[in-house]
Amino acid sequence: MSLYLRILSYLRPYVPVFFLAVIATSVFAALDAFSLALLIPFLRTLFAEVDAVEGEAGGGAAAGGLEAGGAQDLPTDEMAGGSDPLEWLLDGTLGRFVDMSAPPDQAIQGIIIFLLCVFLVKNIFDFLRNYLVAWIEQAVTRDLRNEVYDHLVDLDLVFFGRTRVGQIISRLTHDVEQLRSLVTKELARILSSVFELLAAVVIMLLISWKLTLAAFIVLPGVFAIWGPLLRRVRRGDRTILNLAGEVNSHIQETLSGIRLVKSSAAETHERKRFRKLTWSYFKAFVRTERFRALSHPITEMVGAFGTVVILWYGTRLVLTGGELTGEEFIGFLALSMKLYSPVKYLGKLPAIIQPGLVASERVFEFLDAPVEITDQPGALEFEGIQDEIRFDRVSFAYREGEPVLQDISFTVPAGTVTALVGPSGAGKTTLVDLFGRFYEATEGSVLIDGRDIREFSLRSLRDHLGIVSQETVLFHDTVRSNIAYGLEEVSDVDVQLAARAAHAEEFIDRLPKGYETVVGERGTQLSGGQRQRIAIARAILRDPPILILDEATSALDSESERLVQRAMERLLEGRTVFVIAHRLSTVQQADQIFVMEDGRIIQRGRHDDLLAQGGMYRRLHDLQFDSPEIRGVKSMTGGPGSLPASGD
Repeated sequence: MSLYLRILSYLRPYVPVFFLAVIATSVFAALDAFSLALLIPFLRTLFAEVDAVEGEAGGGAAAGGLEAGGAQDLPTDEMAGGSDPLEWLLDGTLGRFVDMSAPPDQAIQGIIIFLLCVFLVKNIFDFLRNYLVAWIEQAVTRDLRNEVYDHLVDLDLVFFGRTRVGQIISRLTHDVEQLRSLVTKELARILSSVFELLAAVVIMLLISWKLTLAAFIVLPGVFAIWGPLLRRVRRGDRTILNLAGEVNSHIQETLSGIRLVKSSAAETHERKRFRKLTWSYFKAFVRTERFRALSHPITEMVGAFGTVVILWYGTRLVLTGGELTGEEFIGFLALSMKLYSPVKYLGKLPAIIQPGLVASERVFEFLDAPVEITDQPGALEFEGIQDEIRFDRVSFAYREGEPVLQDISFTVPAGTVTALVGPSGAGKTTLVDLFGRFYEATEGSVLIDGRDIREFSLRSLRDHLGIVSQETVLFHDTVRSNIAYGLEEVSDVDVQLAARAAHAEEFIDRLPKGYETVVGERGTQLSGGQRQRIAIARAILRDPPILILDEATSALDSESERLVQRAMERLLEGRTVFVIAHRLSTVQQADQIFVMEDGRIIQRGRHDDLLAQGGMYRRLHDLQFDSPEIRGVKSMTGGPGSLPASGD
């Protein structure tokens, strides 16, 4: 029940519009049933006209007999002045606009005109209900997507580390669409079916309560028929939605790594993987639809059985009991046909709404995912570093029992450059991610001027932080917008100065539209070095007091690196800088260097001191700078391309 209430809560802002849609639906249903009830006076008048014509053709004797006995052939209720509820309804509506005592041909014309007016008004309300429901649908869809997206961007990197991007996209698009359909479209159809059912039943009761009860004999079977199948359909729908997310994930991964696919000639391999996923989706979908598809033929047969009951019992009431006239029975039969349409829909409803219910559970899983890194009550505004940053016995693990950082302690004086070097997977990037509170330390704390960084608000802390990572992130937008990303009011002059400082202006000026050139998705219209210089210009424009350079020059050629290094020298002045680098040439002037391995700091000092110590830093240096010792080894092993034989 809580799931249903939560789903319906999305209608709360639009209750007035939804109420108007309900009114329009109820009026439409009433007029729809009433238009069928008008068949009764139409047929009665038509048959009276036929009888009159036949009487005139039969001669005076027959006419005299009809005139003498015609009054006795009229229904008793009609002679009673409208004591029959149906006659009372017709007198209060049709009788006010059409003179039923007029000659039959005139009365028929009046009934037809009245019927056209009823159809006109009915279809006006049909338009209103469809328009209002469509308006609510799109409003709810917008609200759902906004809420999911707002929560999504607030979630921590831990969440994105364990959730595939394709699954996220699937829930934000396909699942939200299913939930939207459940909240509005299916709910509107439910209300419409209920109103149509009630309107038809009311008119049917006015005609004959006995025949109405007979028509309802089959309804329990319609509603009970889905019991055994419902659980299978629900499990199947969840499997289908999960597999749809996997298909999206595979497409996203393949397109992101298309260069690797091409360079590895792995097209056939990717086709096989994709076909395996689509085959699994196909099997799950067909298996579930097999059960769902049973709804139509089963409910159709139940409806046919109900029609047979009406035909059998109704003819008895007309021919033997005399409780119904032929016109009333035909009108009742038409209403019963209208009755079984909403009944069949309501009978299939449990299966129809299953995709929406399963999708809502998946969407709510996202909405209920906790934001683990938040501001403390009364969080302080971070205004910069005065003295130092200190990592105090910091440890961190993505998963319990698998530490990434272990017992890290060091101090970074304000305004200095600190370099982190070491092999891939040593924990360098994770360490600086703790400073930006992208993750929280499992043990220990990170302090700024003696205060734990968790005392500061996230916004103010990250506003003072500039990051240039080894994976350059550019958006499908202009060069200017990418440089000024996240900044509300920036002048064109400031953007150009930042680009010039990053030595990016020279290639920007050669672009077709200069700073207004759209760089393409993920910056594909630019080379790797150009993308990196745009990212550096972005950091320069933000003018942060704390700067993190994570392999910031890794994508640059030697000439570009030299230019950017010169710009960096000016950029680093007066800032507190963390530099993560594999190229030791970029960290030789650092105030202190920490060498990391397996999540620990194994060496620390300045460049010359570390060279003198030997150890890992010296080995990395010798490998990169091709020392005389290394050249001697190469000459003995047969040249730069030779490797030791297996087992040496």
